[in-house]
Amino acid sequence: MLFTSAITAAALFAAQAAAHGAVTSYVIDGTTYPGYEGFSPQYGPKTIQRQWPDYNPTMNIGDRKVMCNGGTSADLVAPVKAGGKVRAIWKQWTHEQGPVMVWMYKCSGDFSSCDGSGKKWFKIDQEGMTAPPLSGRNWGTAKVLKNLYWESTVPANLAPGNYLIRHELLALHQANAPQFYAECAQVQVTGSGTAQPPSQYLATIPGYASQSDPGVMVDTYGSQATTYRPPGPDVWTGQSFKPRGSSLEE
Repeated sequence: MLFTSAITAAALFAAQAAAHGAVTSYVIDGTTYPGYEGFSPQYGPKTIQRQWPDYNPTMNIGDRKVMCNGGTSADLVAPVKAGGKVRAIWKQWTHEQGPVMVWMYKCSGDFSSCDGSGKKWFKIDQEGMTAPPLSGRNWGTAKVLKNLYWESTVPANLAPGNYLIRHELLALHQANAPQFYAECAQVQVTGSGTAQPPSQYLATIPGYASQSDPGVMVDTYGSQATTYRPPGPDVWTGQSFKPRGSSLEE
């Protein structure tokens, strides 16, 4: 029994050591919540995070696994004020080229029936390439590599309710071979806001862009491009629609 346990522990350690990374905890309005870190959820703490099956990236933007890395349910819900802070924390990350995108989705009822379907996802934050070249370190994912966290602000006038919040890292370090890493958590937005994003900010996941989208299919070392636009709609901050500006502006 001890020998078997040792083998299992060693295998788990090896899998984690070889992993690219995933969100493993959150700090929401100053309160820390554990995420999911292993492959045996029955032995881990209860979490607000929808439990994913493995650390492997999703390779195709049309794969349903791209939504929440295959996670479908969580035991807990974290309250967050409209205008509050959500910090996602990674224990490890290995890639510097690619955007960070943070999405939300309003559930129509309780979380047990909230499957993320339909054109209801919207971005509240993102950072792509802030300065050329594409092969450089001026990317959102390079900041995750350095700091191992990403903090976003929930729109201050967002209507209250049950929401999924989705943190997505799109790794572009291999030419024309995008790797999607996304995890979802369950939050309950509080406050007196009434705003919801208009249709031009909404998307379905999967389906928010095509595999051939220039923000997805990228050669960061061979391309001479000097700009980059993350795939999907613009970020909604709670304001009325504004035309997209420079492709380097987030």
